[in-house]
Amino acid sequence: MIALLVFGIALLLVLILKLKLQAFLSLLIVSVLVAASSRLVNPEAVPLTQVADTIVASMGGALGFIATIIGIGAIFGAILEHSGGTQALANHLVRIFGVEKAPWAMLLTGFIISIPVFLDVALVILAPLLYALARDTKRPFLHFGLPLVAGMAVTHAFVPPTPGPVAVAYLLGVNLGWVILFGVMVGLPTAIICGPWLCVRVAKGVTLPAIEPIETVEGELEAETNLPSFTSVLLLIGLPIALILANTVVEQWVASGLPEGLTRNERSEQLAAALAEGSWLVQAITFIGHPVIALLGSTIATLYFLGTRRGVDRDTLLDISTKALGPAGVIILITGAGGVFKGVLSATGITDAMEVLFADSGISVLVLAWVFATLIRVAQGSATVAMLTAAGLMGNFVNDLNQPQLALVTIAIAAGATGFSHVNDSGFWMISRYFRMSEGQTLRTWGIISVMISVTGFAFTMLLWQFVG
Repeated sequence: MIALLVFGIALLLVLILKLKLQAFLSLLIVSVLVAASSRLVNPEAVPLTQVADTIVASMGGALGFIATIIGIGAIFGAILEHSGGTQALANHLVRIFGVEKAPWAMLLTGFIISIPVFLDVALVILAPLLYALARDTKRPFLHFGLPLVAGMAVTHAFVPPTPGPVAVAYLLGVNLGWVILFGVMVGLPTAIICGPWLCVRVAKGVTLPAIEPIETVEGELEAETNLPSFTSVLLLIGLPIALILANTVVEQWVASGLPEGLTRNERSEQLAAALAEGSWLVQAITFIGHPVIALLGSTIATLYFLGTRRGVDRDTLLDISTKALGPAGVIILITGAGGVFKGVLSATGITDAMEVLFADSGISVLVLAWVFATLIRVAQGSATVAMLTAAGLMGNFVNDLNQPQLALVTIAIAAGATGFSHVNDSGFWMISRYFRMSEGQTLRTWGIISVMISVTGFAFTMLLWQFVG
């Protein structure tokens, strides 16, 4: 069974790296071949006649929650981007910190803005501001650019509702509120350690081409006439997070009254029944704090306050929302295919074999999660694929864990999948091109920072594990 797993991962790498096949198709092909050949090594594996049904069932199970969250989140981020909320947030933070400490403003901007806005989109939006800061302060461009992407990378990996942690949380069966809580607790100190202090040092000796005058960024720091207020942007971003965390607190309080010794399924069923029979306040918080409802309500509020109320017509809002679902659709399909791969690993008995192999090894479940994600990330480059594959491999190792422990396993997977960015990572090339660095310069700067984010994030995760383990 382990040999079959190795074959499947090796084939996945060949399809993605060598044959340049889309990750969605690659994951599906590998899942089908592994499931179809599983009976050769395990007589109790999924029958050949049920392979297709297993694929369909796993895809449907994975997408019910994930597709809804990612789709709503994409519209939320698109409206925020169109309204100028991203620039408003960055400009205000630069004013608070002052131009001399602008790298810290960029770090915090990246950390906050990457919660609702995809990393690549946020980088495109804020690139003119980076050019303006470098030109106006006469400081190296990387002193502002590297802290920005460091902040964005941390939040993009650790804090839902970004796709990676949402998918892993769903596949491991963990409440998103716990992932948000620990994602911030791990992510914020990680961003600080891997922020300006580290970025300035790795940027030493890296000489970039002179910045050419760009008309569109003249007065970028001062021009706020048509931008939404900093407070409104911050409140809209924080609203769904606050609602989800409130839901988590209520669930934890109700769960504390359940009998001990229940299996995970029994505990889940009894918790759902207890919440349904709770007071009106418990039911109300559970309703509005569910990730789908919280994010949907926040998106509607964003459409009104950053759209309709600011004079944007309905046709424009419709167009923005529709276009936002294009990139989201790709991520949703890849995530669904990752859910299929996890379902196949379980149906074929591969997760059972993994459990037998590592049961008596003495290796911490957190270490396994980080190592699995790191190895897959280094091999094929995509952080999303690394997260999904690692979550599938961890299936049988997390059965006896509580919600806080499951959340930390999610963060460990995210940390492993974020680090070691190199030439097979699309983000590596985007940073290289936007920052006008050669491949070697990008490895010396962003490559090192990504490794530090991974290692530091994992270290803080291990530290928190001592309190919840």
